Amino acid sequence: MKVSGALNLLGRLLIVLSFMLLTPLPFSYYFHDGVAHVFFTSSLLGLLLGTILVICFEPERDLGFKDGFAIVAFSWFIFALLGALPYVISGSIPNFVDAFFESMSGFTTTGSTILSDIEVLPKSILFWRAMTHWLGGMGIIVLTLAILPLLGIGGMQLFQAEVPGPTKDRLTPRIQDTARILWSVYVLMTVAEVLLLMLGGMGFFEALTHSFATLATGGFSTYNLSIAHFQSTYIHLVIVVFMFLAGANFSLHFRALSGDLKIYWRDEEFRLYTYIVLASVTTIFLVNAGAVVYQNNLLNLRDSLFQVVSIMTTTGFGTADFDKWPPFAKMLLVTLMFIGGCAGSTGGGVKVVRCLLFFKYARSQLRRLVHPHQVDTIKLGNMKVPQDVMIGILSFFAIYIVVFLGASLAVTALGVDIVTGPTAVIATLNNIGPGLHLVGPSRNFGHLPSAAKLVLIFCMLAGRLELYTVAIFFTPEFWKMTRKPRFRWQKQDD
Repeated sequence: MKVSGALNLLGRLLIVLSFMLLTPLPFSYYFHDGVAHVFFTSSLLGLLLGTILVICFEPERDLGFKDGFAIVAFSWFIFALLGALPYVISGSIPNFVDAFFESMSGFTTTGSTILSDIEVLPKSILFWRAMTHWLGGMGIIVLTLAILPLLGIGGMQLFQAEVPGPTKDRLTPRIQDTARILWSVYVLMTVAEVLLLMLGGMGFFEALTHSFATLATGGFSTYNLSIAHFQSTYIHLVIVVFMFLAGANFSLHFRALSGDLKIYWRDEEFRLYTYIVLASVTTIFLVNAGAVVYQNNLLNLRDSLFQVVSIMTTTGFGTADFDKWPPFAKMLLVTLMFIGGCAGSTGGGVKVVRCLLFFKYARSQLRRLVHPHQVDTIKLGNMKVPQDVMIGILSFFAIYIVVFLGASLAVTALGVDIVTGPTAVIATLNNIGPGLHLVGPSRNFGHLPSAAKLVLIFCMLAGRLELYTVAIFFTPEFWKMTRKPRFRWQKQDD
């Protein structure tokens, strides 16, 4: 690993984020919340650190995949640290571990919160909270690749390490152009949702912050009751539609906007994603109706639809306390937490395509037991799936199980009960937000021990970066052939 090149590029990324820290200023001045200095201070500190890294360390022109993994993992970690400063400096979240938890939850689009009263926070802090979602949704590094062509050095390595899914869909030969296309679609959909929510009676600030959280599948709301605050079926349905779209592959949206509307139904992953949502909504609606959870069937249907899409896409918005639903409904929602959205979406979870290919592989192995000499090819649509992709998927599931069990044991060892602990891990590892029991949709994570929060912070980061980008640091091979940092002035001395 080329440490100097990684640190230099990390400095450039920090400079980009430092300017993003100034985006809440218009809202601070408009609402007169008195915390504008917080964002100036935080931005200045980030700019100072980023500039020091750029000045001190030599850039590299031949960064490899190891460097890409290192840059992505460390940049997200440092971004979350820098993003926590406005919470701490403003006094909104004085405890740094809690602020770090909230910031990491934002950037990784997890949506888990330690806050019990969100509405007392300054408006600009609420905007920054939503902005961390929006930046993390499509990816800060993908954004940087789109707007800073100078970071084209090692661009594919960074793209591979950050973009979710077993395969990376390059829409154009140049990775910068792919990044621009993805962010253009992301921005366009955000603007569309803002306008539609404002038509439903939302103010601009609420529409913008909730659109940020929706398109990023994050789930941070500006209200304690989340989306249940808005007693409007229209608003609920608009958010459902955009959550569903955010949970689909963004390359499909680009091709659809280019005129190929049939691309959705030709995509096998999208079809399965749709079937799972429809089947789950129907099942939960019938279970709730049988248990007489709702007196009104239309309200039952609305909440069942909203919560299924919210959990499936790992957004985590709430219109109902599903922790009070029948056990089967809760278990089905937990299952959806594991599945998550599609590859290439802003959703978390294992991803629909991995589940699809895993079960195709399992079916193929069962067939071989009956017909040992049969050659069975695994396909996704009309395309043959390469063996290395299947090996990667199986390895992903193995790592996932190890991380899930290890984190669950660690959290419960710290005194968290056997329902709250594992579901908190599920909620953070799959970047969902709420879990069950003491971290359910009507609760928060603030009461957990600080050590447990640190474990969950690791889960958020590992889940957002698809496990491999974080797990690779625990392999001895990664650290072999690591170059020592090279300062710029050393070049002149040699």
